[in-house]
Amino acid sequence: MSSIYFYKMTVDSGGAPCVTSDLLSLAICKPMIRSCAIENDLIFGFAANSLHVDNRLIYIALVTQVVRNGEYWTDEYRSRGDCIYERRGSGYHLRRGSLFHTDAGHLEHDLGKPPRYTRVKVLLSDDFRYFGVEGTADYKQNLPILKGTIEALKTGHRRNHAEGVRDALLTLKEQVWSANRKRVLGKPSQQPDGRVCLRGSGCGIIETS
Repeated sequence: MSSIYFYKMTVDSGGAPCVTSDLLSLAICKPMIRSCAIENDLIFGFAANSLHVDNRLIYIALVTQVVRNGEYWTDEYRSRGDCIYERRGSGYHLRRGSLFHTDAGHLEHDLGKPPRYTRVKVLLSDDFRYFGVEGTADYKQNLPILKGTIEALKTGHRRNHAEGVRDALLTLKEQVWSANRKRVLGKPSQQPDGRVCLRGSGCGIIETS
């Protein structure tokens, strides 16, 4: 079985995740998830209270490709809004005109410290459902075990969860896929703000068993 990651998003402005009609990418912020997740892992993004007080579901993505070794920060992906860095010589630099992470200090958080840049790994999905501002908290009624789990999620990440959480998340994924054939079902909740970090708050992990 694959691992499942779920976390609360404090920002939903189109940067993390970055979504087009055919592809979802997680390229900036959430370095813990990006460094650990592999193909066929599932990622759930729920809203933090500061974003939507009801902790609505923002997106679910099945990781279908992992881009390693800095290959995301090339011309192949340059048209994507979250491809905000480029390689120049021996280091990475913010691209001119980037919409996200324009303040100093974000690059090291996103990509890691030079010269190794251990966080350049990017997760891609062409099998996802993104709700954005149109997300709901219906899962709290349909799957009450998730209500307490998501509401209690705080800063940092945890690997141990109440029995049944994994099954509830998988059920939620199946319900969402059955009800929605389109991959993009709403717009981001906010406008891009280059000064704001997209890292989100607490993260839960259910490891491969």
